[in-house]
Amino acid sequence: MLDKSIKKTLVIGSGPIIIGQAAEFDYSGTQACETLKKEGIEVVLINSNPATIMTDKAVADRIYIEPITAEFVEKVIAKERPDSILAGMGGQTALNMAVELNDKGILEKYGVRVIGTSVESIKRGEDRELFREAMDKIGEPIIESKIVESLEEGFRVAKEIGYPVVVRPAYTLGGTGGGIADTPQELEDILLKGLKLSRVGQVLIEKSILGWKEVEYEVIRDKDGNCITVCNMENIDPVGIHTGDSIVVAPSQTLSDREYQMLRTSALKIINEIGVVGGCNVQFALHPKSFEYAIIEINPRVSRSSALASKATGYPIARVATRLSLGYTLDEVINEVTGKTFACFEPALDYIVVKIPKWPFDKFKKANKRLGTKMMATGEVMAIGNNFEAAFLKGLRSLEIGTYNLEHPVVKKMTMQELKEIVVRPDDERIFVVAEMLRRGYVKEKLQKLTGIDKFFMEKLEWLVKQEEIMKKMELKDLDEKFLKNIKKKGFADKGIAQLMNVSEKDIARKRKEYGLKPVYKMVDTCAGEFAADSSYFYSTYDQFDEVEVTNNKKVIVIGSGPIRIGQGIEFDYCTVHSIKTLRNMGIESIIINNNPETVSTDFSTADRLYFEPLVTEDVMNIIDKEKPAGVIIQFGGQTAIKLANDLRDRGITILGTSAEMVDAAEDREKFEAIME
Repeated sequence: MLDKSIKKTLVIGSGPIIIGQAAEFDYSGTQACETLKKEGIEVVLINSNPATIMTDKAVADRIYIEPITAEFVEKVIAKERPDSILAGMGGQTALNMAVELNDKGILEKYGVRVIGTSVESIKRGEDRELFREAMDKIGEPIIESKIVESLEEGFRVAKEIGYPVVVRPAYTLGGTGGGIADTPQELEDILLKGLKLSRVGQVLIEKSILGWKEVEYEVIRDKDGNCITVCNMENIDPVGIHTGDSIVVAPSQTLSDREYQMLRTSALKIINEIGVVGGCNVQFALHPKSFEYAIIEINPRVSRSSALASKATGYPIARVATRLSLGYTLDEVINEVTGKTFACFEPALDYIVVKIPKWPFDKFKKANKRLGTKMMATGEVMAIGNNFEAAFLKGLRSLEIGTYNLEHPVVKKMTMQELKEIVVRPDDERIFVVAEMLRRGYVKEKLQKLTGIDKFFMEKLEWLVKQEEIMKKMELKDLDEKFLKNIKKKGFADKGIAQLMNVSEKDIARKRKEYGLKPVYKMVDTCAGEFAADSSYFYSTYDQFDEVEVTNNKKVIVIGSGPIRIGQGIEFDYCTVHSIKTLRNMGIESIIINNNPETVSTDFSTADRLYFEPLVTEDVMNIIDKEKPAGVIIQFGGQTAIKLANDLRDRGITILGTSAEMVDAAEDREKFEAIME
């Protein structure tokens, strides 16, 4: 039941967007503030990021746009006198701040308590030594490792454990300051950075288990110890590449039931021992050929993975976690997505989700692009399909790197020797390198050994490459209904097919319409259709039955801004959400199309209808053809949405606001110069 003593709560935000901490904490923070207000609790918020929804005046009762430092947070506490503080929604920034406020005696001085996961539990989850002690106590395997606090100690421990070693600083974000060292020289470089960046000058030196499978469980627990797993996710890339830099699939595809249940049981044991109240992410390493596993680490808070798990399942983790922080138990909280089931009901997925990271290397051509245990991605895209291939190809075209297939112009020019070097020292183009090696007939089994990518995924990639090679040899007249239907089901875009066949996208679209091939839309409802749900969250698939009930209301589509990248951050999500809210206030049915799982715009409750789809002409036009809106708004989705202006205009679509012609005049340097003249 609701703890009646909680009257006023301070929510700590996550500050500016940095690598490892993007829009997902605006999403969780906004959900937390809204949920607290619904429960009649006064909400005070401190955050320093002006581009967020959560710093909007309607979200909290009092907002302080101030630095998130102990000095400023204490001033806010002294002025506002909250009785409680919620730290699990603002990423590592908020978590570290709660620990610091506690250790400095500031919380005790003002009589403030941490709600949700306690400071002791946060420390047990974050402090490497305390975590190891907790795992030893419950007999859960962790990787051979030792805490070091100096360079000399680090060299000695690495020699004992044996190279290569993984370096993991305590209390840092996204693997910051960490890395993999193959030699003492590499260790010196990484260790000096790690010791400097760790809040407590503490670094873990860990035996390398490169090549094991990496599997994550997103779990949620209440104060009485009731737990469920919201979602389990499998990294296509093995251990050694940070999960934020890995292509991730949900639910896991290559685990046997025995492996799945073994890791699920372990995850629940761990969060019970740590004493988490709310959301938690548990990362496992699983030996690919045995049942041996080890715990990599946990995040005793919501994370980027929980934003992904929320959107992948339709289960509102941050909302539920906030209610659990207030004293409710899982069987007392209704899942707002279904409107019928309770939060103790484990989500079931009848589709596949693929997440692909968005890296900043297009802006930093000379940067070291090698991926390791330190996160490099600025954001990510998510795609949903009813088979792996469809979700994967949707994800690729959502990245906005001009790629619709697995054939990559740069990779194509590389020698086999260059390809082999990249595949063992992975970078952002690794998946295209794997595809190119398969295309050139490199032995699949050898490639599995080199990359650590499971046979299941390797076979899927090989099938896609084979279809691409078949299409390259085809002419338009050879494209029969059966073949086209099959490759559309597997996620190939009209533009991708056209590029391979060397014809125009319009030719393929015409052919598709001739055969009556168009997508249908399925619902994300957390319960795999087991209950009738009130969900308004959809994805496309080339199937028989459509689950969208189109209305005759006046409606407008707003195009989102896709993944967070340098030059296009959270500010466009802010604009998109405000556009949607205004439409709803005017009594107009609002529809959002976006593919970023971290954002408030892709929350199930933001628009009247959410389509989680790539922001390219074909996918957007399919939705427009279905919904028949009065118009489309593109000016709040950054460059991503603006790029669609001419294509939509050419297809007779009404663009609301600045016209396509004026957008073009402002964007095209020559036209703009002519206007200025």
